[in-house]
Amino acid sequence: MKKYSQILGTGSYLPEKILTNFDLEKIVDTTNEWIVERTGIRRRHIAEKHETALTMGEKAARNAMDAAGITPEEIGMIIVATTTPEKMFPSTACLLQQRFGIAGCPAFDLNSTACAGFMYAFSIADQYIRQGAIKYALVMGSEVMSRIVDWSDRTTCVLFGDGAGAVVLGASNKPGVLSTHLHADGTHKDVLSLDHSIGRPIDVEEELYIKMTGNQLFKLAVNILGDLFDETLEANSMKKSDVDWLVPHQANIRIIQAMAKKLDLPLDRVAITLEDQGNTSSASIPLALDKAVRDGRIQHGNTLLLEGFGGGLAWGSALIKY
Repeated sequence: MKKYSQILGTGSYLPEKILTNFDLEKIVDTTNEWIVERTGIRRRHIAEKHETALTMGEKAARNAMDAAGITPEEIGMIIVATTTPEKMFPSTACLLQQRFGIAGCPAFDLNSTACAGFMYAFSIADQYIRQGAIKYALVMGSEVMSRIVDWSDRTTCVLFGDGAGAVVLGASNKPGVLSTHLHADGTHKDVLSLDHSIGRPIDVEEELYIKMTGNQLFKLAVNILGDLFDETLEANSMKKSDVDWLVPHQANIRIIQAMAKKLDLPLDRVAITLEDQGNTSSASIPLALDKAVRDGRIQHGNTLLLEGFGGGLAWGSALIKY
């Protein structure tokens, strides 16, 4: 009998501290109107000093496991997508495993695909479950982006926020995750990058912040994701009208609007958290999914299309019968 993975539970965590566009007006040369018009963002959550990818991820993970009705002891794999890990090593996933007291199962981080990290992690966990290697997987994105942005650069600091989102995938004989699709193109390596390196000498004066070419990234994302949608639907012999919900990476409202138009979906069938959370990188998709599930918009039986893109460039999608 064919085996599938299925989303059994979702969870999230957002720091209590909120930074509004009006707060940013006092920090950099910008305005609320400028930010909203160009990004769709009005506020974002910022981690306190004691909050990290590990502490936020643990809270999101426990929420997801509670929703799935399983215990940490049942988890067969932990994957944490993050560009802001607790440490370079051991992985945030291993530190999370230690907190859960479940030594033995594979646990690792994905920190090289930035905002696409959750889709890569999700796809890997799906393959392990489909092959029968594990029964349950904990997959999450957890980010403290506020610690890697230049707060004097109005083109980037207005975009990002902190938070964590998680899902529990479990084995099922009924269709759940129908397919996943991953791609990368290193020729666009300079469009979105963070130049921190462990393997080469670094000038101690070097400022290690996110660098982004916004206009170029926008154009690439729209074209790349449009092709990705076609690929995903064709692989499953499905039409645009078969998709009930789009759950996109929350990068920019104009990109999200373009993707909704591509699918002929009204915006009220798109899970959007951008206005209140900003771009939380690898955490944005599971955060948006959890919100839409918990407020009752996404229902069991709905067909979901998840998509994300990030540094690399890297991008990926998943078509899911929820």
